[in-house]
Amino acid sequence: MKKISHLLKRLLIAGGLVTGLLLIVSACNRKETFQSLQEKDMQQDSLIYEKPETLYGINIDSFRLTRGRVKRNENLALIFSNLDIPYEKLQRIIDSADNIFDFRKVKKGNSYIVFHQADSAAAARYFVYIDDPVHYFVFDLGDQAKVIRKQKKINSEFKIASGLIEYSLWQTIVDEKLNPDLALQLSEIYAWTIDFFGLQKGDSFRIIYEEQFVDSSSIGISRIMAARFCHAGEVFFAIPFKQNGKEDYFDEEGNNLRKAFLKAPLRFSRISSRFSNNRLHPILKIRRPHHGVDYAAPTGTPVHAIGDGKIIYAKYTGQAGRLVKIRHNSTYTTAYMHLSRFEKGIKTGKYVKQGDIIGYVGTSGLSTGPHLDFRFYKNGAAIDPLKVKAPSVEPIDSSHIETYMKVAGVLMELLETIE
Repeated sequence: MKKISHLLKRLLIAGGLVTGLLLIVSACNRKETFQSLQEKDMQQDSLIYEKPETLYGINIDSFRLTRGRVKRNENLALIFSNLDIPYEKLQRIIDSADNIFDFRKVKKGNSYIVFHQADSAAAARYFVYIDDPVHYFVFDLGDQAKVIRKQKKINSEFKIASGLIEYSLWQTIVDEKLNPDLALQLSEIYAWTIDFFGLQKGDSFRIIYEEQFVDSSSIGISRIMAARFCHAGEVFFAIPFKQNGKEDYFDEEGNNLRKAFLKAPLRFSRISSRFSNNRLHPILKIRRPHHGVDYAAPTGTPVHAIGDGKIIYAKYTGQAGRLVKIRHNSTYTTAYMHLSRFEKGIKTGKYVKQGDIIGYVGTSGLSTGPHLDFRFYKNGAAIDPLKVKAPSVEPIDSSHIETYMKVAGVLMELLETIE
């Protein structure tokens, strides 16, 4: 405990990232957390007075509640009509909801609660529409006839988690009963550093993170504050740091974990056809999706890999002709089609670096002339290559490197220290 406190002092002196790390240590080393103490206080207070029970800010003592869900092809106007809300009052509610609630965006399956007066008439007095776990709208159906947008209190908890890979990162996260968002966020952070399709048994991770809760239910991971991933015998740290108004993750030397893509796979070319969901095929004369960008260039023009990665396909294949497919990480894959020939040594399983020549422009397969059909995939789905925003690769600026190294040193030691 003394060593951890010393690390926290160093972190604060270094201009630390999160004072909430103190909560992590407290949660890891005390049997009674702040939350449990609060619960005890509430129990003691209840002996002195009874607080009226409320739901969504409404005292429910005077109401009878009914719950429901928005059905298919149902809207609030129809629901209000079934509640015998007069048209004039409904119109006042719609008018008062301007810039507060969009009646057109009511979602099928969302919940709502009706607060009925506890008398023989049982008139609807309040209507609460639950937009998501945090946000809800209270419709005052009384004389005021107004709409109020509210949100539940979000509680943050700082946590530490670790795991040993047996089959996959996702399975380990599930087995450890951790929030599945951790797997997604870790794969995003390390997308340029670790091939998550190539994880090995015995790989491991440890992370410090912030998880958000509403009514004791998790609504997701708001931030990973530090991570340590062991893969194939190497240790990869991820330390968040903000510079120039943007936060990125960096390694222990201040290098950005993200790597940029080349803007195009050809040095000199022109775009002859763009990404489309309904293009007239020049040979087949039928309309069908063209989920790529065509670069017109002379036969033999070198084609470059836009980023580091592993070749997962390199051979002749039907309409695409000679095709090279590169998996850059667990998120992104690119394809290069209609090549005249492959570069020497290019084959399935080979690793290439950004800028390496992988082949040459041609007209193999179903093609009207020499060009490169270039395709970009994110999580297996084709996306427009021209709209891909290449991530920044700026390292820690020299003006911030001293502060960063102090913060990174403490966080890395903290990851190694806390069990």
